[in-house]
Amino acid sequence: MKRKAESRHLQRSAAVRGGGLRNVSKNSHPLEFPPANEPLDDSSEESEVDTDEEKQGDRSMYHTLLSSLKSSCGSFAHVYDKRQREQEGVSSAEEDEQDTELESESDVSGDAEVEEVGTEPMESSEEEVVESEEDRDIEGTAGQLAVDDEDDVEDDDEDRENNEASMSISSFKLHTTHTLAEADVQKLKEGKRKFKAEFPAHGMPMCKWTTTNDSLHKEDDRLASYGVQSRLQKHWQSIHKKPDCGDFTSAKQSQFFSLCNSYQDILHSNKNAFLCGGQDDDSSIMDAYLLHILNHIYKTRDLVTKNSARLSQQAEQKDKTIDAMGLSQDQGFTRPKVLIVLPLRSIALRTVKSLIDLIPSSCKVSIEYKNRLFDEFGNGEDEDNEALKEGSKSGGQHKEKSQISSKPADFQALFGGNNDDHFRIGIKITKKSVKLYSDFYSSDIIVASPVGLITKIGEAESEKNKDVDFLSSIEILVIDYADVILMQNWSHVISVVGELNMIPTKQHGTDFMRIREWYLNGQARYYRQTILLSNFVNAEINALFNRSCLNYRGKVKLLSSYSGVLPKVVLQVRQVYERFDCRSALDVDDERFKFFVKKVFPKIKDPLQGGIMVFISSYFDFVRLRNYMKSQDTSFCLVGEYTKQSDISRGRTWFFHGKRKIMLYTERAHFYHRYKIRGIRDLIFYSLPERNDFYAELTNMFEGVDNPTCTVLFSRFDSLRFLFGLQLERIVGASSAKKMLNSEKKTFMFC
Repeated sequence: MKRKAESRHLQRSAAVRGGGLRNVSKNSHPLEFPPANEPLDDSSEESEVDTDEEKQGDRSMYHTLLSSLKSSCGSFAHVYDKRQREQEGVSSAEEDEQDTELESESDVSGDAEVEEVGTEPMESSEEEVVESEEDRDIEGTAGQLAVDDEDDVEDDDEDRENNEASMSISSFKLHTTHTLAEADVQKLKEGKRKFKAEFPAHGMPMCKWTTTNDSLHKEDDRLASYGVQSRLQKHWQSIHKKPDCGDFTSAKQSQFFSLCNSYQDILHSNKNAFLCGGQDDDSSIMDAYLLHILNHIYKTRDLVTKNSARLSQQAEQKDKTIDAMGLSQDQGFTRPKVLIVLPLRSIALRTVKSLIDLIPSSCKVSIEYKNRLFDEFGNGEDEDNEALKEGSKSGGQHKEKSQISSKPADFQALFGGNNDDHFRIGIKITKKSVKLYSDFYSSDIIVASPVGLITKIGEAESEKNKDVDFLSSIEILVIDYADVILMQNWSHVISVVGELNMIPTKQHGTDFMRIREWYLNGQARYYRQTILLSNFVNAEINALFNRSCLNYRGKVKLLSSYSGVLPKVVLQVRQVYERFDCRSALDVDDERFKFFVKKVFPKIKDPLQGGIMVFISSYFDFVRLRNYMKSQDTSFCLVGEYTKQSDISRGRTWFFHGKRKIMLYTERAHFYHRYKIRGIRDLIFYSLPERNDFYAELTNMFEGVDNPTCTVLFSRFDSLRFLFGLQLERIVGASSAKKMLNSEKKTFMFC
């Protein structure tokens, strides 16, 4: 009986799917919005968002889809007309009451088209594995998430009770069942919300959190108060609980998890990463957001499974009063709900291992393709990988031990593993197993690098049979180690974020009757939570956070004060800071160049001894100076990120022996190679480095030089938080930076 009932339900769903999304453009815009439960605040502050979107039409995307379904299915048309008649007599108060009874979030069917292993080198080695026919059949018959195992419908009694109890108080339910009004959406598009409340940052004495909300999110050291799924709670407590911090390892971790659980957008710009010696601190923050991710995935799964079981039961009882439009809207367009963007394979391996460690033992009876993960993401020396073959270096650009050991500690930590930056991997979580390398459309979590994703986007643009619709239903976006990604290509991140939460181009087996309205109305980006983590903040990170993070729940970011790195300069170096005038931030680059040409270059153009190194943080400034020096017939050499290795070796030798008087050296070249430049007599910082430790590191390169000098060019805008991330303050300290900016003098010296 149950099989027959399910078959009837599936036939009805198949008829509904016939409407499809065939005529929906990828770049379609929402046209109407449902009524709101709460208005947003009118206050404003952050950087402006591009608001030149197309004007709304007369009908919403939601009603367009419903009309399409109505025309393609007679039974659906009857149900639709019935619902329309009922709604005419329903008051707004009754609608709000009904809205609050909705449960939460979603997933998508796994019967999407699966790419065959071996069809493309990248696909077979780094991304997706064709799943068994049994897996595809199970996923496809359930509409979206459905039932990965037949036992899923029969959860343990204890889990069911705990989950239902926590669901009523969880942020998950409050977040996903909220309804936005048209006026609220317009305010979110403008992106001008003020940061109002401030509160201390636990474990970070010189920092504080600030939020756009009027009040602070409630903080507790017990996971039960956040509605975390019971199995996750018990497993977390067994490996992390400390007597003095409740269920967490530290007050800092507890506070960060509370912020994640609030579903606000987060900018953590003072993360003490493992490459800076903060192994424990880095792991605690990572574990906090991974726990939040798993809780979101499991609550989504439990909700969809519960609703699917209820529908099957109603169908089995032949309940003719079932209203197709009244089915629980608990899903998105596609299954993937979480995207984690990371810079390197070694970091991805560390993140996936931590994710697996946090999954309860009963939910990871089997972990598929674990050995392959270590083969392709490890460095050939991981002790935990028993199946790893000696000497295997698949897919990575590995540095020799002798080269690594001579570099600074942070360089060894970052590049000591597999430093390939081109990867993407899907992770599917079922009731009793974890499937790595799953097809994206059947995955819950996608872990990828910006390069790996931008390659996939490029393939979709050039080949009609490919798409990136798996990004259409991302509800949690995590960009970790953003400071490292800045040294790669930040424009890739901007492109990837721009592709998120778009209306899909294909149907992908979606059951439209169970898609949430805010997906159909094109509002998904206002429900997406973005978590940005970095060791520091700069203009690019700030711009992304201000312009592309439009979560209706609000924003919270970290404000930091710095003591500077001047004490790390161990040599007696005369450090001279020259301030140049500038009217606006838009003129900084031009005014800096003019100041260099008029005040600095005449002194170094024809040096007697040479040994002048000019450090440049921006590649565009590097090209500008290179072209200028060529026009002046200057004796100089180049060390940049795109300079050939042979030219770098030759240039370093010429510079050391005085055959080239000036060396132009970029920050990215130093980040990736950490060259020990010999022969420096005078050091000029054309612009301040993004990574403040580089200042001390370069200043300590003087060897056997009498009266070495260091000249730094800066402007008032180098200390603006929203533009340059307090570059000056991070180097000289907050108190010194304030004096240097407010003083009438323009020259300052440190010894």
